[in-house]
Amino acid sequence: MLAAMPPTPDAARPGSGAPDRGREDSCPGALRLHTADDGALARVRVPGGLLTDRQALVLADAASELGDGALETTSRGNVQLRGLPSDSGRELGTRLRAAGLLPSDSHERVRNIVASPSAGLDGAGHADVQAWTRELDALLCASEQAAGLSGKFLFALDDGRGDVAALDADVTLIAAPGGGALLRLGRAATARRVPAGAEVRHALAAALEFLAAVRAGGTPAWHLRDLPALLDPGAEPLPVSEGRAPLVGPVPGGLSVGLRFGRVSAEQWRLLAGASAGELRVTPWRGVVLPGAAHERLAELAAAGLRTDPGSPWERATACTGLPGCAKSLADVRADAALALSRPGGGGLPVHWSGCERRCGHPAGEWVDVLATGQGYRVTAHSGVHSTSHASRTLHTSHTSQDLTTEEMAEAVAEARRIK
Repeated sequence: MLAAMPPTPDAARPGSGAPDRGREDSCPGALRLHTADDGALARVRVPGGLLTDRQALVLADAASELGDGALETTSRGNVQLRGLPSDSGRELGTRLRAAGLLPSDSHERVRNIVASPSAGLDGAGHADVQAWTRELDALLCASEQAAGLSGKFLFALDDGRGDVAALDADVTLIAAPGGGALLRLGRAATARRVPAGAEVRHALAAALEFLAAVRAGGTPAWHLRDLPALLDPGAEPLPVSEGRAPLVGPVPGGLSVGLRFGRVSAEQWRLLAGASAGELRVTPWRGVVLPGAAHERLAELAAAGLRTDPGSPWERATACTGLPGCAKSLADVRADAALALSRPGGGGLPVHWSGCERRCGHPAGEWVDVLATGQGYRVTAHSGVHSTSHASRTLHTSHTSQDLTTEEMAEAVAEARRIK
């Protein structure tokens, strides 16, 4: 499936725009905490975003009793706790194991799996990706080799609607009508058809072949796109995906709720667990789908400060941590973004505020990039063809060639989101 070749020269060449793979993968986990300016950070992997209400409450208690009293969701549907004491890893691990959230200490950082959060609720998909998620998680944890994957390596399980297929995962399964799936590697515009019943095994095999290719090349690589991986000669063109994240509000079979910048208090999180019918699905778009939740609970969730209006400027708006939580950030981007989002009107392209050039947590595909420079902000739009590139396109010369005040930035963002 993969051509076992070393990473491309651009993967390490200075100035190429490619990430530096020569350093160790420092992606945080639930046991390996990351030291931030506001305390230690733990990232709890939640394969497929699937949580029982009991597991959600365990996370809320951990945030209240060990951390800063809040929880964050990530662009991979995982959950983060911040403000932890540096020595809290042992206690957190004990709580997570008891709740079934840490099935393998050696594999806890590699359980990065996103899945279509509306699968099985609206009749739009072709497969039970929740079952795929559980099977893949079990196979990952049972594979000694899989523990060698980077904490950044991502699997996407799409039920055929095209939502998580647009996230540029390393290995993507897209359910096909009538059974089976298309297996996409990296950002390729082609895919290989795999038979029904063997979809997940093929996905894991692709990841293990990637690891073998990395070892053969002798150069660190975190993602499949870091290798010139080629599909089989029989690969077929990948259909252009039209799928999108579920809008907030009532949805077939339950409720979809957004979290402002993915961050909520432990009390808001408990409210979500209480409104659920026993299951929560954390989405890669800083939201939660509650299957079976009564539509009557929507007003209560809105009153608690959760996003329930699909026409709000907050829809599809994200930001990195920024100051004061991150020492690398050049601005309190969340505070400045909140001012920009207080203006009426919404919709259009996703927009992401970044405190530095790393652009942590930015979306895939087309998005508006709002970058703090230390003297203001610069606003550009990024676009991708089949999600294979992120080349910038100019909006207004005045917006991209000079630093903007917060007020000017807000105007530029509103304009950029309307560009198609």
